[in-house]
Amino acid sequence: MGILSFYPRKIYTLFKGEVLVLPSRIVVFLFVVVLLFLPVVTQDPYLLRILILTSIFAILAASWDFLSGFTGQINFGHALFFGVGAYTSALLSLHVHIPPYGSVPLGGLAAVLAGLIIGIPCLRLRGTYLALTTLAFPIILMGIIFSIPGITGGELGVSGLDRLSGSRLYDYYITVVLMLGLCTIMWKITDSKTGIIFHAIREDELAVRTAGINTTRYKLLAFSLSGFFAGISGGLYAHFMRIAGPSTLEVSLSFTVVIWAVFGGIVTIYGPVGAVFLLFPLLEFLRFWPEFRMLMFAVVILLILLYMPDGFFPWVRDKIEKECPRCKVRNVATRKTCRVCTAPLD
Repeated sequence: MGILSFYPRKIYTLFKGEVLVLPSRIVVFLFVVVLLFLPVVTQDPYLLRILILTSIFAILAASWDFLSGFTGQINFGHALFFGVGAYTSALLSLHVHIPPYGSVPLGGLAAVLAGLIIGIPCLRLRGTYLALTTLAFPIILMGIIFSIPGITGGELGVSGLDRLSGSRLYDYYITVVLMLGLCTIMWKITDSKTGIIFHAIREDELAVRTAGINTTRYKLLAFSLSGFFAGISGGLYAHFMRIAGPSTLEVSLSFTVVIWAVFGGIVTIYGPVGAVFLLFPLLEFLRFWPEFRMLMFAVVILLILLYMPDGFFPWVRDKIEKECPRCKVRNVATRKTCRVCTAPLD
């Protein structure tokens, strides 16, 4: 009985000491709980469909932040990874009859290859030149797709794919659990030694090279990992919608991802995820006013960029939490002293 009661007590102690101490962690915990238990309250097909697509695009937005936010390699052609993952999964499902649990990871691996193909020639480029070069790759791939309609379906795309699962409820849990898992993996990578090197490359690549670190290898790693996560989201999208078409490679999708990331706050991972969960359902809701839909969306974005230049979620977090100037631990904004080192916070 002592062993059986030890682990629950330990979990409760960790929960009380690590989660309940900060408002932001409580919000994340509640967010996860709501997502996991929402079908217990309602299984409305339309609501589940919106949340499934939101989860898929959250993976895509977080993968952009992983590459462009943390390493500074601005990618305006991120839809390439999404499209490669979608088309690879679709073609493998349609012609080789590989089920979704096999075709989606293979789509992610194909996107890794695409990341290497982009990363190698772009390593010498920086800033505007890099951004414009990456913008060209999805356009080039779209031209290739149009030129071989017998394989890719041309402008109509590839349709009639296997469903992601047998029901909308299973689709929901597959996408939500994958979104939470993959975004957690991305966050843990950026919080590791590799993430510190990504930060350093963004701030001063020459200094990192001087320290003896192979920046080329780390930038290729960032391109590859970002491509893998975006490719997974593309494969999920293709099997959920049961079609992979040129829309998965459109330039507008690449810029939408950038808007999501900037709105939520780059160099956070959680910012782009939260932005997608705010903006994508908002756009669906505004379908009731189609003549004002994009105008209202643009107004919301402009207000955030004007008054919260670091992003919506970092702005909110800075309002409810303080960082200790001595030990850099975050505390509730109402505290006068740090909860760890007791240094004054004012």
